[in-house]
Amino acid sequence: MSPLKLSAFILLLLLASHVVQAAPPVSQRGAATAITLEQAVAQVRKETGGRILAAETVQENGRRVHRIKVLTPDHSVRTIRIDAGNGR
Repeated sequence: MSPLKLSAFILLLLLASHVVQAAPPVSQRGAATAITLEQAVAQVRKETGGRILAAETVQENGRRVHRIKVLTPDHSVRTIRIDAGNGR
């Protein structure tokens, strides 16, 4: 297999393994408590053992949500959403 085909195949595998997962509230903390993006990133890193690829805070359905993309040790890419609470 040529290097170009191999690269395309690996890229296709990574894209196919992309899983979107909605995370439950952090430690059942309740919506009134805010969590920073940095805290959310640290939590995802600790819980998955993976490498953080991207992290941002977005508005979804009128709520602030931290969206964190992580490469897990089994080489899958997951996007985890964590409720940011009502802080800024």
